[in-house]
Amino acid sequence: MPLPKYHQIYLVLREQLHEGRFAEGLPGELALMAQFGVARVTVRRALEQLSSEGLIARNPGRRTRALQPPAAGEQPGAKKLERANLRGLLENLVTMGLHTSVKVIEVATITASTQVAEALQLQLGDAVQKAVRVRSTKEGPLSHITTYVPDTIARRFGRRELSKKPILVLLEESGVKVGRAHQTISARLADNVLAQHLDVSVGSALLAVRRLIYDEDERPVQWLHGFYRPDRYTYEMQLSRVGSIDAKVWVSKDVSAQFN
Repeated sequence: MPLPKYHQIYLVLREQLHEGRFAEGLPGELALMAQFGVARVTVRRALEQLSSEGLIARNPGRRTRALQPPAAGEQPGAKKLERANLRGLLENLVTMGLHTSVKVIEVATITASTQVAEALQLQLGDAVQKAVRVRSTKEGPLSHITTYVPDTIARRFGRRELSKKPILVLLEESGVKVGRAHQTISARLADNVLAQHLDVSVGSALLAVRRLIYDEDERPVQWLHGFYRPDRYTYEMQLSRVGSIDAKVWVSKDVSAQFN
């Protein structure tokens, strides 16, 4: 199901506001109707959403003007983005945990499927804890997270602990020494379940994150599937050129991201 037309217009205008295109004011409703090929009611709904977010000011009889455009280098809606430098997963979790809340949707001990068993290097059918949580900022839902942890580790914490602390903190408290993580980021359209939990339309674009956590002995201790609202999550990294002149490559350095 595609995004509603008004929401598509809202996203385009929000990006243009971020780029500073409307220093002299936004085009009028008739111009926007012609630009996007839509009815006036659709344009007005998009403008109402921008206005409700404090991005524009609408005064009858006067041109719609932009309000306090984001500073250069920030993403649209930067006020709603919680960021933290990833100088270690635990540091990031503790810092960001002060600004978010979590709702535990499900916690259950299940038998590992083929995919889960392969990721966590377990036998098919071994017991694992599956936990589903929705994390929110004060503006609303941010992420829908599903984690799988071997039962030999996860039996030390349950729903109550997961509702109070980030899971990586619980792993550390259970004696796990977190070593490294392998993460992939892609895109995913929201299905009806994700749309309901994240308060978005079915078919909305989401950031999809898969993260496999290893301990210091290179044993997988957690497999995470996360879906993030792109208007409330940002992922940044700095790249440096290394190597000889004829064989330089880009390597990542400092990373900034919203956490689960």
